[in-house]
Amino acid sequence: MTDSGYAAIVLAAGKGTRIKAQTPKVLLEMCGRSLVGHVHDALTGAGCDTIVYVVRHERERVVAHLNDIAPNALIADQDDVKGTGRAAWCGLQVLPADLTGPILVVAGDVPMFEAESLAELFDIHVRENNTITVLSTVLEDSYGYGRIIRAAAPGTDEVAGTPEATGAITGITEEKDATDIERQIKEIGTSTYVFDAAFLREILDTLGTDNAQGEVYLTDAIAKASEQGLRVGSFILGDSMQAEGVNDLVQLATLRAEKNRRIQEKWMRSGVSIIDPVTTHIDVDVTLAPDSIIQPGTILRGNTDIGPFAVVGPHSELTNVKVGQQASVPYTVACNTGIGDGEKISPFSVLGDSAS
Repeated sequence: MTDSGYAAIVLAAGKGTRIKAQTPKVLLEMCGRSLVGHVHDALTGAGCDTIVYVVRHERERVVAHLNDIAPNALIADQDDVKGTGRAAWCGLQVLPADLTGPILVVAGDVPMFEAESLAELFDIHVRENNTITVLSTVLEDSYGYGRIIRAAAPGTDEVAGTPEATGAITGITEEKDATDIERQIKEIGTSTYVFDAAFLREILDTLGTDNAQGEVYLTDAIAKASEQGLRVGSFILGDSMQAEGVNDLVQLATLRAEKNRRIQEKWMRSGVSIIDPVTTHIDVDVTLAPDSIIQPGTILRGNTDIGPFAVVGPHSELTNVKVGQQASVPYTVACNTGIGDGEKISPFSVLGDSAS
């Protein structure tokens, strides 16, 4: 462990072939941040102060972005060996050799994680003195995901490796390697784990490629820990949406809509009136004062700040705009400017950088 916090390895080397776009997957934007930016925010909020990002595809673009959003981040280059286990190995080489304690391993394309959930994962790992703590969740349709394999709980008639087993985790089986019975299991891995640093260093060199994909699976570390009698704990995430990753632009749109819904719900519960959440978009860094009113069709981006009793919209788009209290801003496009207290903007105005 570092002197002041936890460590993390973020797997951000993938090409994202299903995206079918030139932008690297981890740089896709959602609610005011890149996908990897959302991950970074959750990690720092959970107490991680040593973070290494494993990169490969479009390396220079990804590293340039990371330098902008996380100047203190460490960068590791993934080599030609495929698989999450090898990516974690590459990340481990960049972390301090004397680092001890827990290391979180997480994908770079999971933008919904909340800092509180990752902090709880760390807490469980430390409190239970686990060698590995697996973050899992339960899905009614678990197709395509790695299934959590559990032992039979002591004193029960459960059968290990079946959907009914509730004992300790003994492994994670990927979809293509699973048996018909294992495919019926609804508890799935989220590709998010906390490892004891010493065990992770020891085990990564032993992982092979004997699987349907011919890759080094990080999930094989769980089975090896179980075989050695080491403690493998778990945290079953109730809010499964937090663990959703982005595989294509349809999934990105789904997560963007859900993130936007959650952002708006937070503001409405704090005293902001959002007349039509379905047609409203609010970025993560926007701030809204209680008693402000957001009319339908409004888009608020960047570091926009709305004062109390201000009315924004309908159909306004503001980017990095400070709106004073009791101001009125209907049918307006504005960027990098300010609107004073009580100011009434004429409909169909274009203000600030937007005018150039």
